[in-house]
Amino acid sequence: MEKTQILQLSAVELGRAIREGRTTAVEATEAVLEQIEKTEEQYNCYITVARERALEQAAQVQGKIESGELTGPLAGVPAAVKDNMCTEGIPTTCASRMLEGFVPGYTCEAVRRLEQAGVILVGKTNMDEFAMGSTTETSAFGVTRNPHNPRHVPGGSSGGSAAAVAAGECFFALGSDTGGSIRQPASHCGVVGMKPTYGTVSRYGLVAYGSSLDQIGPLGKTVEDCAAVLELIAAHDEKDSTSLCRQDVDFTAALKRDVEGMRIGIPRDYFGEGLEEEVAAAVRFAAEELRICGAVVEEFDLSLVEYAIPAYYTIAAAEASSNLERFDGVKYGYRAKDAEGLHQMYRRSRSEGFGPEVKRRIMLGSFVLSSGYYDAYYLKALKVKALIKKAFDSAFARYDCVLGPVAPTTAPRLGESLTDSLRMYLGDIYTISVNLAGLPGISLPCGTDSRGLPIGLQLIGDCFAEKKLLQAAYTFEQSREG
Repeated sequence: MEKTQILQLSAVELGRAIREGRTTAVEATEAVLEQIEKTEEQYNCYITVARERALEQAAQVQGKIESGELTGPLAGVPAAVKDNMCTEGIPTTCASRMLEGFVPGYTCEAVRRLEQAGVILVGKTNMDEFAMGSTTETSAFGVTRNPHNPRHVPGGSSGGSAAAVAAGECFFALGSDTGGSIRQPASHCGVVGMKPTYGTVSRYGLVAYGSSLDQIGPLGKTVEDCAAVLELIAAHDEKDSTSLCRQDVDFTAALKRDVEGMRIGIPRDYFGEGLEEEVAAAVRFAAEELRICGAVVEEFDLSLVEYAIPAYYTIAAAEASSNLERFDGVKYGYRAKDAEGLHQMYRRSRSEGFGPEVKRRIMLGSFVLSSGYYDAYYLKALKVKALIKKAFDSAFARYDCVLGPVAPTTAPRLGESLTDSLRMYLGDIYTISVNLAGLPGISLPCGTDSRGLPIGLQLIGDCFAEKKLLQAAYTFEQSREG
């Protein structure tokens, strides 16, 4: 099989082609590495490309496939991992000067499970520094560009992973989602991205941003790809105290083109001020498509939408200020040179090691946790979080899933968001409630705007209802393909 043909395949299709002997893991890895050499200078999807390791791994995996030791659907498939997941022997930087050159001595559980299944790790993708951002412009290693239009951002913070899938620089990728960081870049780059129910995928080895919100998930070319990846990485892990023991992780079994009688709710609150007309039209067209396929689609009032952003940024910043306390220039990471005394070393290491957005969120988090402000801000945000969960519980008593946009606009131009942080924060309005409530959500392409930029459709489910989401998403995807 020619390399151009290989790159056109989805991850599941490639796995099948390798098992059937139509191509090999080595040929697929070589095709991806050649594509990276061709386009990486323009898009900057990766921080680290593990070329020699990937080729060596591909040869070993191919031998195991031929001997019958590896038979899984993704064995031999080259993939990428966001650079906030620890990988033994490969640098993990979180796109920050603070961790530049840091090489972990262990591998993130989700990545370990992929490699155990025969997935080839090509490299570590670019991201917003410590996952704090929505555009992949806060990286210390340069901005990532959107493959659909390099003058625009790919979204964030998992922008490198989404862009790498869209550019053919891997067949699927892992990202992390704290407030939409998988779903929003998937929308902007025209790929599929899924955030599972909190606790479904182990967070062991994921560098923490907001511990009560973070969740690892897949980005792929198709809904089937995401289901297959999620099936591999979803498992109970004793090393993660928030990890769930679930029995219903056969997600690929839900891939049926059938939404007959499925009840889908559309929050009126999601179609108010700030939503671009082209985005609204594409999402409503998708809703109509699902209705034609047999779903019962109706609008309802979700409420509390306007409180989600302040609650999220209060909680996330508070947890970030606590989690990033460990980066002090003592144990590992960046240390300022020629500091006089311990306290100056602390101050200079953190001032020089962290970028502006990370500093902003650490300061905000320290403020809301401080004496005198804890009750006024942080405690109040936790109460709003509980009310948001209650509002979704009420919605899911009536509907199988909730449908809406992923972001109010398509991908902004490079530089636009950095000049107005508040505007960047407001761009998360449709995604953050999912994390606050611990729910699963999926983003998939539903059209393009007049500039040719992708528009994403978001489906949200109740806790542990990934199969319903995948079924609805698969039905819509198949209906579009005819």
